[in-house]
Amino acid sequence: MTISMYQASAPRFANMLHNLSSILDKAQAHCEARKIDPALLAAWRLTPDMFPLSRQVQIACDTAKGAVARLAGVEIPKHDDTERDFVELKARIAKTADFVKGFKPAQIDGTEDKDIVLRLQGKEVTFKGMQYLLGFALPNFYFHVTTAYAILRQNGVEVGKRDFIGAP
Repeated sequence: MTISMYQASAPRFANMLHNLSSILDKAQAHCEARKIDPALLAAWRLTPDMFPLSRQVQIACDTAKGAVARLAGVEIPKHDDTERDFVELKARIAKTADFVKGFKPAQIDGTEDKDIVLRLQGKEVTFKGMQYLLGFALPNFYFHVTTAYAILRQNGVEVGKRDFIGAP
């Protein structure tokens, strides 16, 4: 049995976006229970030179929608990066998940050797579809989801590995 490009992308992104949204629910409850302004937690960083929680979520969403759109050869929807609290971040995640779930296997399968051209640090970089998905998009996505999780965990939100992994 082989795994398809679709199976390795859209359902994985959608599942982790769902998990990220559920983690933000726990963060919201944490803030309400402790009378913390959710905007403060959304602006929290692990270290001064890293993006805050809100930006980690935005980049995770951008990576998911960009990956499936590039593989399928469709335009990537643009979202303004204005989210500053959990309600707004969850709405961004929901929009992204709906977009990702809208793809059919036939749109993404067979893109293993498709040229994917990105602009990274001012240079054009060309990947083959599988290299792009497995070596760039998925690691980048998981990095930002993990960092969002770590920010919340560092701030006392009661989340664990099961929250991160969810029901794969």
